[in-house]
Amino acid sequence: MLVAGMIGVIGAIAVPIAGRTMAGFRLSGSARALTNAMAVAKIRAAASFSRVRLYADLAAGTHHVEALDRTSDPDQWRTEGGVTSIGTGVTYSFTPVTTAPPGSQAVIGATPQCLTDLGVAIPNTWCITFNSRGIPVDATGAPTAEGVLYVADGTEVFAVAVASTGMVRLWRTLPTATPRWVAQ
Repeated sequence: MLVAGMIGVIGAIAVPIAGRTMAGFRLSGSARALTNAMAVAKIRAAASFSRVRLYADLAAGTHHVEALDRTSDPDQWRTEGGVTSIGTGVTYSFTPVTTAPPGSQAVIGATPQCLTDLGVAIPNTWCITFNSRGIPVDATGAPTAEGVLYVADGTEVFAVAVASTGMVRLWRTLPTATPRWVAQ
């Protein structure tokens, strides 16, 4: 009976700790998957000498890589590879953080929306587009540092930022209005 009681007490202590640990792994894994997808998009753009974008669907909690097909009129974005879902309990969000990571966006949340083949903004999306040199560009083709994707779970916020030079960095902070971003 004593052994069963001790197992119950240890189990009661371990279950919440294990649950929080798993949630941390889901958030960190989602952020690292975004970092990897961004690097893939950048390399594919350079390798194929065309524009490639990382498309994040905020409502569905997914992201994928798309390449610009210039053989059709108008040009069309075509999905390359599979669609990746972010972890359970993880959302595309930066709330309540009010300042972007150093050297990235001037205003947090300024990541551009994805555009349709006809140039119309798609609601609830974030897109980071790379040109044929692996440099992030805006809709006009000008280099930009506004490409930052945020994921959060209420206990931490991760930011995957790409500089105007194409360098991809992963940042982390606690969800506070005045963040202390730490490079990962």
